[in-house]
Amino acid sequence: MTSAAIPATMAGVEEVEVVVAHRERATLRVGDVFLKIDADQELTDVEVEAMAMAPIPTPQVLWRKPPVLALAALPGKALGRLGEPSTASPAAWAAAGAAARVLHDAPLPPWPGRSVDELASHLDGECEWLVTNGVLPADVVARNRRIAEAALRPWTPVFTHGDLQITHVFVDGDEIAGVIDWSEAAQGDALFDLATLTLGHEEHLGDVLAGYGTDVDLDVIRGWWSWRSLTAARWLVEHGFDPASPGCEFDVLRSRM
Repeated sequence: MTSAAIPATMAGVEEVEVVVAHRERATLRVGDVFLKIDADQELTDVEVEAMAMAPIPTPQVLWRKPPVLALAALPGKALGRLGEPSTASPAAWAAAGAAARVLHDAPLPPWPGRSVDELASHLDGECEWLVTNGVLPADVVARNRRIAEAALRPWTPVFTHGDLQITHVFVDGDEIAGVIDWSEAAQGDALFDLATLTLGHEEHLGDVLAGYGTDVDLDVIRGWWSWRSLTAARWLVEHGFDPASPGCEFDVLRSRM
């Protein structure tokens, strides 16, 4: 991109913050603008379309010049971080649950998500990798593999965010300011979103469910906690993240023992 192509909203900015960077994508903050650079433009296509369809607050799309997507910064702050205590109020957690319910009640996006068979096959492959490479003890993997089976059942598809981790949910006081990173949005299981939101923060599950407003199968939530932690480990390791950090994925898996 030439300097002439850079919008005036970015002129005069003195600092560029690297929010996240790995081999697949990078996100930079330039003033009040987030620049997402993604190697897979199909994921960006999904993100833009999903945000346009979502009935909950999302970042404003400022411009797109592939491979760059420019989004306006959201007010407030993230609901929390994995491995750290959340300072957000119970009301804010409940608001996140209520927002998830609004999303799940919305019309389905036109593209499908992964099938149960695909998810089960992915789980099998990642469990084999964890054991073969000695990343986790075999008994921890086997125990969580059994727990994950509760999630791998038929469900009625809803509009899911697909990666509703707490760093993607922004709150301003007790209100939802917006939800970011929609590239994995698809038709899917509502309880996967709720499990992703509360992964490593089980103490806030009650608040989330109070906002969500309906009973859920807690065994399925626990199953998705195990599934996500098992299947995320290799990607995290290969992209420079540490699932063994306190309170993160490996601690979630060990807590099931």
